[in-house]
Amino acid sequence: MSGLSAVVFALSWWLGLYLLARDPRKPVLVLAAAGLASFAAVVALDAVRTVTGSELLSRIEVFLVVAPGIFWFAVLVELSRPIDTWRSRVGEIACVCGVAVIALGGAALAGSVDGPLRAGHWLMFAAVSLPSLAAMVTTMLRPAQPVPVVRFVLVATLFFALGNAILVIPLGLLPSGLALASTGFDVALLGVAVALWDAFDEGQALKADMARSFVGTAAVATIFGGQAVIGIAVAGESAQPALTVLLFTSLALAIAINVLADPLAGVLDRLTFSPALRADRATLRGTEAALPLRSDNPLDELDDDTFARLTRRALGHYGDLSKLVASPLCALPAIDARLAARGAPDQPLERANELRALLADRIAALKPRDGGDFGTGEQWRHYNSLYFPYVVGVRAYAQNATAAGLDPVARQAWQWLVTEVPQRSLHNWQNAAARMIAADLRGAQPVSAA
Repeated sequence: MSGLSAVVFALSWWLGLYLLARDPRKPVLVLAAAGLASFAAVVALDAVRTVTGSELLSRIEVFLVVAPGIFWFAVLVELSRPIDTWRSRVGEIACVCGVAVIALGGAALAGSVDGPLRAGHWLMFAAVSLPSLAAMVTTMLRPAQPVPVVRFVLVATLFFALGNAILVIPLGLLPSGLALASTGFDVALLGVAVALWDAFDEGQALKADMARSFVGTAAVATIFGGQAVIGIAVAGESAQPALTVLLFTSLALAIAINVLADPLAGVLDRLTFSPALRADRATLRGTEAALPLRSDNPLDELDDDTFARLTRRALGHYGDLSKLVASPLCALPAIDARLAARGAPDQPLERANELRALLADRIAALKPRDGGDFGTGEQWRHYNSLYFPYVVGVRAYAQNATAAGLDPVARQAWQWLVTEVPQRSLHNWQNAAARMIAADLRGAQPVSAA
Protein backbone atom coordinates (compact mmCIF):
# COMPACT_ATOMS: atom_id res chain seq x y z
CA MET A 1 0.00 0.00 0.00
CA SER A 2 3.04 2.27 0.26
CA GLY A 3 3.01 2.68 -3.52
CA LEU A 4 -0.56 4.02 -3.57
CA SER A 5 0.17 6.27 -0.60
CA ALA A 6 3.21 7.59 -2.47
CA VAL A 7 1.08 8.45 -5.51
CA VAL A 8 -1.46 10.39 -3.41
CA PHE A 9 1.37 12.06 -1.49
CA ALA A 10 3.17 13.10 -4.68
CA LEU A 11 -0.03 14.44 -6.24
CA SER A 12 -1.07 16.55 -3.25
CA TRP A 13 2.49 17.76 -2.55
CA TRP A 14 2.96 18.79 -6.19
CA LEU A 15 -0.38 20.60 -6.36
CA GLY A 16 0.35 22.46 -3.13
CA LEU A 17 3.75 23.64 -4.36
CA TYR A 18 2.35 24.49 -7.80
CA LEU A 19 -0.33 26.73 -6.31
CA LEU A 20 2.21 28.38 -4.02
CA ALA A 21 4.60 29.01 -6.91
CA ARG A 22 1.86 30.68 -8.97
CA ASP A 23 1.74 33.66 -6.61
CA PRO A 24 2.86 33.42 -2.96
CA ARG A 25 1.31 36.85 -2.34
CA LYS A 26 -2.27 35.60 -2.75
CA PRO A 27 -3.80 34.39 0.53
CA VAL A 28 -6.14 31.95 -1.25
CA LEU A 29 -3.26 30.21 -3.01
CA VAL A 30 -1.07 30.15 0.11
CA LEU A 31 -3.85 28.69 2.26
CA ALA A 32 -4.83 26.10 -0.35
CA ALA A 33 -1.17 25.16 -0.75
CA ALA A 34 -0.81 24.79 3.02
CA GLY A 35 -3.88 22.55 3.09
CA LEU A 36 -2.56 20.33 0.31
CA ALA A 37 0.92 20.17 1.84
CA SER A 38 -0.45 19.21 5.25
CA PHE A 39 -2.67 16.64 3.53
CA ALA A 40 0.45 15.14 1.94
CA ALA A 41 2.17 15.12 5.33
CA VAL A 42 -0.74 13.18 6.86
CA VAL A 43 -0.65 10.60 4.05
CA ALA A 44 3.10 10.11 4.52
CA LEU A 45 2.88 9.95 8.32
CA ASP A 46 0.02 7.45 8.16
CA ALA A 47 2.00 5.20 5.82
CA VAL A 48 4.99 5.26 8.18
CA ARG A 49 2.74 4.67 11.21
CA THR A 50 1.11 1.69 9.52
CA VAL A 51 4.50 0.10 8.83
CA THR A 52 5.99 0.79 12.27
CA GLY A 53 2.86 0.48 14.42
CA SER A 54 4.16 3.40 16.49
CA GLU A 55 1.81 4.66 19.19
CA LEU A 56 3.71 7.97 19.30
CA LEU A 57 3.09 8.58 15.59
CA SER A 58 -0.60 7.81 16.15
CA ARG A 59 -0.79 10.49 18.85
CA ILE A 60 1.01 12.98 16.58
CA GLU A 61 -1.15 12.15 13.57
CA VAL A 62 -4.41 12.85 15.37
CA PHE A 63 -3.37 16.51 15.69
CA LEU A 64 -1.86 16.79 12.21
CA VAL A 65 -4.92 15.24 10.59
CA VAL A 66 -7.09 18.29 11.35
CA ALA A 67 -4.65 20.77 9.74
CA PRO A 68 -5.90 20.31 6.14
CA GLY A 69 -9.49 20.95 7.18
CA ILE A 70 -8.50 24.10 9.07
CA PHE A 71 -6.52 25.50 6.14
CA TRP A 72 -9.27 24.65 3.65
CA PHE A 73 -11.90 26.30 5.80
CA ALA A 74 -9.69 29.40 5.78
CA VAL A 75 -9.70 29.25 1.97
CA LEU A 76 -13.49 29.08 1.88
CA VAL A 77 -13.77 32.06 4.22
CA GLU A 78 -11.28 34.00 2.09
CA LEU A 79 -13.26 33.25 -1.08
CA SER A 80 -16.60 34.08 0.53
CA ARG A 81 -15.63 37.50 1.93
CA PRO A 82 -17.56 40.16 -0.04
CA ILE A 83 -15.04 42.95 0.60
CA ASP A 84 -11.47 43.24 1.84
CA THR A 85 -11.38 45.42 4.95
CA TRP A 86 -9.52 45.13 8.22
CA ARG A 87 -12.77 44.29 10.01
CA SER A 88 -13.54 41.43 7.63
CA ARG A 89 -9.94 40.25 7.91
CA VAL A 90 -10.11 40.21 11.71
CA GLY A 91 -13.43 38.37 11.55
CA GLU A 92 -11.93 35.80 9.19
CA ILE A 93 -8.96 35.19 11.48
CA ALA A 94 -11.28 34.85 14.48
CA CYS A 95 -13.46 32.27 12.69
CA VAL A 96 -10.47 30.22 11.58
CA CYS A 97 -8.91 30.33 15.04
CA GLY A 98 -12.21 29.23 16.58
CA VAL A 99 -12.45 26.25 14.23
CA ALA A 100 -8.81 25.37 14.95
CA VAL A 101 -9.37 25.41 18.71
CA ILE A 102 -12.42 23.13 18.44
CA ALA A 103 -10.70 20.73 16.02
CA LEU A 104 -7.54 20.51 18.12
CA GLY A 105 -9.67 20.05 21.22
CA GLY A 106 -11.35 17.11 19.53
CA ALA A 107 -7.95 15.70 18.64
CA ALA A 108 -6.80 15.99 22.24
CA LEU A 109 -9.99 14.28 23.40
CA ALA A 110 -9.56 11.47 20.86
CA GLY A 111 -5.95 10.87 21.88
CA SER A 112 -4.94 8.98 18.73
CA VAL A 113 -6.16 8.01 15.27
CA ASP A 114 -6.66 4.39 16.24
CA GLY A 115 -10.23 3.13 16.30
CA PRO A 116 -12.88 2.67 17.40
CA LEU A 117 -14.63 5.99 16.87
CA ARG A 118 -14.74 8.08 20.02
CA ALA A 119 -16.33 11.39 20.99
CA GLY A 120 -13.16 13.26 20.08
CA HIS A 121 -13.25 11.85 16.56
CA TRP A 122 -16.84 12.98 16.11
CA LEU A 123 -15.90 16.45 17.34
CA MET A 124 -13.09 16.53 14.77
CA PHE A 125 -15.56 15.57 12.02
CA ALA A 126 -17.95 18.31 13.11
CA ALA A 127 -15.21 20.95 13.33
CA VAL A 128 -14.11 20.19 9.77
CA SER A 129 -17.52 19.71 8.16
CA LEU A 130 -19.97 22.17 9.69
CA PRO A 131 -17.94 25.39 9.21
CA SER A 132 -17.25 24.48 5.57
CA LEU A 133 -20.95 23.91 4.94
CA ALA A 134 -21.79 27.19 6.70
CA ALA A 135 -19.30 29.12 4.53
CA MET A 136 -20.77 27.54 1.41
CA VAL A 137 -24.38 28.33 2.36
CA THR A 138 -23.49 31.89 3.41
CA THR A 139 -21.90 32.59 0.06
CA MET A 140 -24.80 31.09 -1.90
CA LEU A 141 -27.32 33.23 -0.02
CA ARG A 142 -25.37 36.48 -0.40
CA PRO A 143 -26.84 38.67 -3.19
CA ALA A 144 -23.47 39.74 -4.63
CA GLN A 145 -21.09 36.84 -5.12
CA PRO A 146 -17.31 37.38 -5.17
CA VAL A 147 -17.01 34.28 -7.36
CA PRO A 148 -19.64 32.45 -9.44
CA VAL A 149 -21.74 30.21 -7.22
CA VAL A 150 -21.21 27.06 -9.29
CA ARG A 151 -17.43 27.28 -9.05
CA PHE A 152 -17.55 28.10 -5.36
CA VAL A 153 -19.86 25.16 -4.62
CA LEU A 154 -17.50 22.85 -6.54
CA VAL A 155 -14.48 23.96 -4.54
CA ALA A 156 -16.39 23.90 -1.25
CA THR A 157 -17.67 20.39 -1.95
CA LEU A 158 -14.13 19.19 -2.65
CA PHE A 159 -12.88 20.79 0.56
CA PHE A 160 -15.74 19.17 2.47
CA ALA A 161 -15.07 15.72 0.99
CA LEU A 162 -11.32 15.88 1.49
CA GLY A 163 -11.57 17.25 5.00
CA ASN A 164 -13.60 14.20 5.98
CA ALA A 165 -11.60 11.73 3.87
CA ILE A 166 -8.34 12.58 5.59
CA LEU A 167 -10.00 11.68 8.90
CA VAL A 168 -11.45 8.43 7.52
CA ILE A 169 -8.16 7.06 6.12
CA PRO A 170 -6.26 6.55 9.41
CA LEU A 171 -9.34 5.34 11.29
CA GLY A 172 -9.71 2.45 8.85
CA LEU A 173 -13.45 2.96 8.36
CA LEU A 174 -13.01 2.13 4.66
CA PRO A 175 -10.52 -0.16 2.90
CA SER A 176 -7.30 1.84 2.67
CA GLY A 177 -6.93 1.25 -1.07
CA LEU A 178 -10.43 2.58 -1.81
CA ALA A 179 -10.00 5.54 0.55
CA LEU A 180 -6.63 6.52 -0.94
CA ALA A 181 -7.80 6.15 -4.55
CA SER A 182 -10.92 8.27 -4.04
CA THR A 183 -8.94 10.82 -2.04
CA GLY A 184 -6.32 11.10 -4.79
CA PHE A 185 -9.06 11.83 -7.31
CA ASP A 186 -10.54 14.51 -5.06
CA VAL A 187 -7.10 16.06 -4.51
CA ALA A 188 -6.56 16.33 -8.26
CA LEU A 189 -9.94 18.01 -8.75
CA LEU A 190 -9.29 20.39 -5.87
CA GLY A 191 -5.90 21.50 -7.15
CA VAL A 192 -7.19 22.03 -10.67
CA ALA A 193 -10.25 23.93 -9.40
CA VAL A 194 -8.16 26.38 -7.36
CA ALA A 195 -5.65 26.80 -10.20
CA LEU A 196 -8.50 27.47 -12.63
CA TRP A 197 -9.92 30.08 -10.26
CA ASP A 198 -6.58 31.86 -10.13
CA ALA A 199 -6.04 31.61 -13.89
CA PHE A 200 -9.49 33.09 -14.50
CA ASP A 201 -8.78 35.87 -12.00
CA GLU A 202 -5.52 36.73 -13.78
CA GLY A 203 -6.85 36.23 -17.33
CA GLN A 204 -4.24 33.55 -18.00
CA ALA A 205 -4.12 30.20 -19.75
CA LEU A 206 -3.47 27.20 -17.52
CA LYS A 207 -3.34 23.97 -19.53
CA ALA A 208 0.18 24.18 -20.99
CA ASP A 209 1.88 25.43 -17.84
CA MET A 210 0.18 22.94 -15.54
CA ALA A 211 0.73 20.04 -17.95
CA ARG A 212 4.44 20.79 -18.17
CA SER A 213 4.74 20.96 -14.39
CA PHE A 214 2.83 17.68 -14.03
CA VAL A 215 4.97 15.85 -16.60
CA GLY A 216 8.18 17.04 -14.97
CA THR A 217 6.90 16.06 -11.53
CA ALA A 218 5.77 12.64 -12.74
CA ALA A 219 9.21 12.04 -14.25
CA VAL A 220 11.21 12.93 -11.14
CA ALA A 221 8.73 11.14 -8.86
CA THR A 222 9.02 7.96 -10.92
CA ILE A 223 12.81 8.11 -10.99
CA PHE A 224 13.35 8.85 -7.30
CA GLY A 225 10.29 7.20 -5.79
CA GLY A 226 10.45 4.11 -7.98
CA GLN A 227 13.79 3.10 -6.53
CA ALA A 228 12.45 3.26 -2.98
CA VAL A 229 9.29 1.32 -3.92
CA ILE A 230 11.41 -1.45 -5.43
CA GLY A 231 13.53 -1.50 -2.29
CA ILE A 232 10.43 -1.83 -0.10
CA ALA A 233 9.15 -4.70 -2.25
CA VAL A 234 12.34 -6.77 -2.07
CA ALA A 235 13.73 -5.80 1.35
CA GLY A 236 13.01 -7.61 4.54
CA GLU A 237 10.42 -6.46 7.05
CA SER A 238 13.04 -4.90 9.29
CA ALA A 239 14.15 -2.50 6.53
CA GLN A 240 10.66 -1.35 5.53
CA PRO A 241 10.27 1.53 8.03
CA ALA A 242 13.53 3.17 6.95
CA LEU A 243 12.77 2.65 3.25
CA THR A 244 9.25 4.04 3.68
CA VAL A 245 10.65 7.21 5.25
CA LEU A 246 13.22 7.39 2.45
CA LEU A 247 10.43 7.04 -0.14
CA PHE A 248 8.49 10.07 1.08
CA THR A 249 11.49 12.29 1.80
CA SER A 250 12.93 11.54 -1.65
CA LEU A 251 9.62 12.38 -3.30
CA ALA A 252 9.23 15.58 -1.28
CA LEU A 253 12.70 16.88 -2.14
CA ALA A 254 12.62 15.87 -5.81
CA ILE A 255 9.20 17.42 -6.42
CA ALA A 256 10.10 20.59 -4.51
CA ILE A 257 13.28 21.09 -6.55
CA ASN A 258 11.33 20.59 -9.78
CA VAL A 259 8.38 22.87 -8.98
CA LEU A 260 10.38 25.56 -7.18
CA ALA A 261 13.27 25.61 -9.64
CA ASP A 262 12.92 29.33 -10.40
CA PRO A 263 12.85 30.55 -6.77
CA LEU A 264 15.77 28.26 -5.95
CA ALA A 265 17.69 29.67 -8.91
CA GLY A 266 17.04 33.14 -7.50
CA VAL A 267 18.51 32.09 -4.14
CA LEU A 268 21.65 30.77 -5.83
CA ASP A 269 21.92 33.98 -7.86
CA ARG A 270 21.85 36.06 -4.68
CA LEU A 271 24.74 34.02 -3.33
CA THR A 272 26.97 34.36 -6.38
CA PHE A 273 26.01 37.18 -8.78
CA SER A 274 26.10 40.97 -8.69
CA PRO A 275 22.81 42.88 -8.14
CA ALA A 276 22.62 44.01 -11.78
CA LEU A 277 23.13 40.49 -13.13
CA ARG A 278 20.65 39.10 -10.59
CA ALA A 279 18.00 41.57 -11.74
CA ASP A 280 18.53 40.71 -15.42
CA ARG A 281 18.36 36.97 -14.77
CA ALA A 282 15.24 37.39 -12.61
CA THR A 283 13.52 39.28 -15.43
CA LEU A 284 14.41 36.58 -17.95
CA ARG A 285 13.24 33.80 -15.63
CA GLY A 286 9.99 35.62 -14.94
CA THR A 287 9.41 36.13 -18.66
CA GLU A 288 10.13 32.49 -19.42
CA ALA A 289 7.71 31.35 -16.72
CA ALA A 290 5.01 33.73 -17.96
CA LEU A 291 5.08 32.66 -21.62
CA PRO A 292 3.00 29.45 -21.17
CA LEU A 293 0.39 31.49 -19.28
CA ARG A 294 -0.47 33.72 -22.23
CA SER A 295 -3.87 33.02 -23.79
CA ASP A 296 -4.43 32.65 -27.52
CA ASN A 297 -6.62 35.51 -28.77
CA PRO A 298 -7.36 36.48 -25.13
CA LEU A 299 -9.36 39.62 -25.94
CA ASP A 300 -11.89 37.95 -28.21
CA GLU A 301 -15.46 38.06 -26.94
CA LEU A 302 -14.62 39.63 -23.57
CA ASP A 303 -17.44 41.57 -21.97
CA ASP A 304 -16.83 45.01 -20.47
CA ASP A 305 -16.71 43.77 -16.88
CA THR A 306 -14.10 41.14 -17.68
CA PHE A 307 -12.02 43.62 -19.66
CA ALA A 308 -12.17 46.10 -16.77
CA ARG A 309 -11.11 43.37 -14.33
CA LEU A 310 -8.12 42.47 -16.53
CA THR A 311 -7.20 46.15 -16.78
CA ARG A 312 -7.34 46.45 -13.00
CA ARG A 313 -5.11 43.40 -12.69
CA ALA A 314 -2.59 44.81 -15.19
CA LEU A 315 -2.46 48.09 -13.27
CA GLY A 316 -1.75 46.15 -10.10
CA HIS A 317 1.16 44.43 -11.87
CA TYR A 318 2.53 47.72 -13.25
CA GLY A 319 5.86 47.30 -11.49
CA ASP A 320 6.26 43.58 -12.30
CA LEU A 321 7.29 43.11 -15.92
CA SER A 322 7.09 39.31 -15.74
CA LYS A 323 3.44 39.55 -14.66
CA LEU A 324 2.67 41.96 -17.49
CA VAL A 325 4.14 39.49 -20.01
CA ALA A 326 1.26 37.12 -19.23
CA SER A 327 -1.41 39.85 -19.29
CA PRO A 328 -4.05 39.47 -22.01
CA LEU A 329 -3.79 43.22 -22.58
CA CYS A 330 -0.45 42.62 -24.34
CA ALA A 331 -2.57 41.63 -27.35
CA LEU A 332 -4.22 45.06 -27.61
CA PRO A 333 -4.13 46.57 -31.13
CA ALA A 334 -2.63 49.69 -29.57
CA ILE A 335 0.42 47.62 -28.60
CA ASP A 336 0.84 46.51 -32.22
CA ALA A 337 0.67 50.12 -33.37
CA ARG A 338 3.22 51.29 -30.80
CA LEU A 339 5.66 48.53 -31.74
CA ALA A 340 5.31 49.32 -35.43
CA ALA A 341 5.76 53.05 -34.81
CA ARG A 342 9.19 52.59 -33.28
CA GLY A 343 10.19 49.59 -35.38
CA ALA A 344 10.59 47.30 -32.37
CA PRO A 345 10.52 43.49 -32.70
CA ASP A 346 7.33 41.71 -31.72
CA GLN A 347 8.73 40.03 -28.61
CA PRO A 348 7.01 39.28 -25.27
CA LEU A 349 9.22 41.65 -23.28
CA GLU A 350 8.73 44.42 -25.83
CA ARG A 351 4.97 43.96 -25.62
CA ALA A 352 5.08 44.06 -21.82
CA ASN A 353 7.15 47.24 -21.89
CA GLU A 354 4.73 48.84 -24.34
CA LEU A 355 1.79 47.81 -22.17
CA ARG A 356 3.41 49.46 -19.17
CA ALA A 357 4.05 52.61 -21.21
CA LEU A 358 0.46 52.56 -22.47
CA LEU A 359 -0.89 52.25 -18.93
CA ALA A 360 1.39 55.10 -17.81
CA ASP A 361 -0.03 57.29 -20.58
CA ARG A 362 -3.60 56.47 -19.56
CA ILE A 363 -2.85 57.16 -15.90
CA ALA A 364 -1.27 60.49 -16.83
CA ALA A 365 -4.42 61.36 -18.78
CA LEU A 366 -6.39 61.16 -15.52
CA LYS A 367 -4.39 64.03 -14.01
CA PRO A 368 -6.41 67.25 -13.67
CA ARG A 369 -5.17 69.97 -16.02
CA ASP A 370 -4.63 72.71 -13.45
CA GLY A 371 -0.82 72.74 -13.64
CA GLY A 372 -0.20 71.34 -10.16
CA ASP A 373 1.70 68.19 -9.21
CA PHE A 374 -0.56 67.06 -6.39
CA GLY A 375 -3.99 67.79 -5.03
CA THR A 376 -6.52 66.25 -2.70
CA GLY A 377 -9.76 67.35 -4.30
CA GLU A 378 -12.30 64.94 -5.72
CA GLN A 379 -10.99 65.46 -9.26
CA TRP A 380 -7.59 64.12 -8.14
CA ARG A 381 -8.82 60.86 -6.67
CA HIS A 382 -8.54 58.62 -9.71
CA TYR A 383 -5.11 59.90 -10.69
CA ASN A 384 -3.72 59.76 -7.16
CA SER A 385 -5.07 56.26 -6.53
CA LEU A 386 -3.13 54.83 -9.49
CA TYR A 387 -0.12 57.08 -10.04
CA PHE A 388 1.37 57.16 -6.57
CA PRO A 389 0.84 53.50 -5.50
CA TYR A 390 1.75 51.93 -8.87
CA VAL A 391 3.95 54.30 -10.88
CA VAL A 392 5.82 55.95 -8.00
CA GLY A 393 5.61 52.98 -5.63
CA VAL A 394 4.13 54.71 -2.57
CA ARG A 395 3.28 51.99 -0.03
CA ALA A 396 1.04 53.77 2.43
CA TYR A 397 -0.63 50.79 4.11
CA ALA A 398 2.23 48.30 4.24
CA GLN A 399 3.48 47.27 7.66
CA ASN A 400 6.32 49.54 8.85
CA ALA A 401 5.98 51.65 5.69
CA THR A 402 7.62 55.08 5.79
CA ALA A 403 8.13 57.99 3.41
CA ALA A 404 11.89 57.38 3.28
CA GLY A 405 13.31 57.74 -0.22
CA LEU A 406 10.29 59.55 -1.65
CA ASP A 407 10.51 62.92 -3.37
CA PRO A 408 8.60 65.90 -1.86
CA VAL A 409 5.47 65.37 -3.99
CA ALA A 410 5.35 61.64 -3.22
CA ARG A 411 5.80 62.46 0.47
CA GLN A 412 2.71 64.66 0.33
CA ALA A 413 0.78 61.84 -1.30
CA TRP A 414 2.04 59.34 1.29
CA GLN A 415 0.99 61.60 4.17
CA TRP A 416 -2.42 62.18 2.61
CA LEU A 417 -3.05 58.47 2.07
CA VAL A 418 -1.94 57.52 5.58
CA THR A 419 -3.89 60.21 7.44
CA GLU A 420 -6.98 60.88 5.33
CA VAL A 421 -7.74 57.96 2.98
CA PRO A 422 -9.09 54.65 4.31
CA GLN A 423 -7.68 51.66 2.46
CA ARG A 424 -11.14 50.63 1.30
CA SER A 425 -11.73 54.07 -0.23
CA LEU A 426 -8.46 53.84 -2.14
CA HIS A 427 -9.47 50.41 -3.40
CA ASN A 428 -12.80 51.78 -4.65
CA TRP A 429 -11.10 54.70 -6.40
CA GLN A 430 -8.64 52.34 -8.06
CA ASN A 431 -11.47 50.16 -9.34
CA ALA A 432 -13.31 53.19 -10.72
CA ALA A 433 -10.13 54.50 -12.37
CA ALA A 434 -9.44 51.08 -13.88
CA ARG A 435 -12.92 51.03 -15.41
CA MET A 436 -12.28 54.45 -16.98
CA ILE A 437 -8.97 53.31 -18.44
CA ALA A 438 -10.52 50.06 -19.67
CA ALA A 439 -13.24 52.01 -21.45
CA ASP A 440 -10.60 54.22 -23.04
CA LEU A 441 -8.53 51.23 -24.18
CA ARG A 442 -11.61 49.83 -25.85
CA GLY A 443 -12.37 53.17 -27.43
CA ALA A 444 -15.68 53.51 -25.64
CA GLN A 445 -15.01 56.93 -24.18
CA PRO A 446 -12.09 59.32 -23.61
CA VAL A 447 -10.33 59.44 -20.26
CA SER A 448 -10.64 62.78 -18.53
CA ALA A 449 -10.73 63.72 -14.88
CA ALA A 450 -11.12 67.46 -15.19
